[in-house]
Amino acid sequence: MSQEISTEKKPLVEIQDLDVFFPVKGGLSFKKHYVQAVSDMSLQIFEGETLGLVGESGCGKTTLANTVLGMIEPTKGKVFFKGNDLYALKGKEFKALRRDMQMIFQDPFSSLNPRFDILEIIGEPMRIRGGFTDEEIEKRVVELLKMVGLSESDLHRHPSDFSGGQRQRIGIARAIILNPDFLVCDEPVSALDVSVHAQILNLLLKLQKEIGMTYLFISHNLAVVKTVCDRVAVMYLGKMMEYGQTDKIFENTLHPYTKALLDAVLDVDVDNKKERHVLKGEIPSPIDPPPGCRFCKRCSRATDICSQVTPKLKEIEPGHYVACHLYDEK
Repeated sequence: MSQEISTEKKPLVEIQDLDVFFPVKGGLSFKKHYVQAVSDMSLQIFEGETLGLVGESGCGKTTLANTVLGMIEPTKGKVFFKGNDLYALKGKEFKALRRDMQMIFQDPFSSLNPRFDILEIIGEPMRIRGGFTDEEIEKRVVELLKMVGLSESDLHRHPSDFSGGQRQRIGIARAIILNPDFLVCDEPVSALDVSVHAQILNLLLKLQKEIGMTYLFISHNLAVVKTVCDRVAVMYLGKMMEYGQTDKIFENTLHPYTKALLDAVLDVDVDNKKERHVLKGEIPSPIDPPPGCRFCKRCSRATDICSQVTPKLKEIEPGHYVACHLYDEK
């Protein structure tokens, strides 16, 4: 699905110099410590594209997504949605803009109220918004059930009556019932059987084409990211390591961390012996991390400058950026 995204288009979502720090409570030290979940992050998501966000568990992907959605207020920086400074809005203005941003959760079972039937679950956003009759809500729910591959006969069943893949379809229907422009897909297939991965991914692609939504797609599965995403952003310990067009990331991988992630993907070609970049050591603590590149202690190509100076994102080729001292200008 990879395609060239025109940079002349205005971004639907824009993140500028974003920090999200959480204070650490307790301890004997009088110095305040913070978990630096997201640090100095800048990113643009253009209308109609799918941006993949990848990285190891705990690198800050979900925190970044929640901040973009208005659920976690940033420590520093700004989030713009449709040209509006999200956190500068208050009250009704914030809620009105926030309705155009929705989320599909990783676990389709725990995100659905087991006491509600499907009509109540999917129709709940319309009831909260108000201004709709019961007939209008039911009609819209039936329409969405058919759109996601279920039927009208499922209206009064409960989540426990469905398989994992069917529950995720219900979650998708609930997320799009108010016609959002932006959808965060937080590992939407990782909790499902492999046999239904393709079905859910094809459904998301179909809905994007029909409705024209923009996706932020969080995933550990790089094979899925390569298939469905137009651009990819690679995070490590709250920092951006590399981002750009999907085909450029996979064909000309620059950052040692990105190379290690790609080498971790199972290769079915057993006859093709290739050099693998194996990560050693432990991920540093996100609590007051040391200066320099946060990946340097696990990087086989690190030099003295890596532990002293934080590398800045540099455009190595059109649409392809990396934060690594290996690509500093001589």
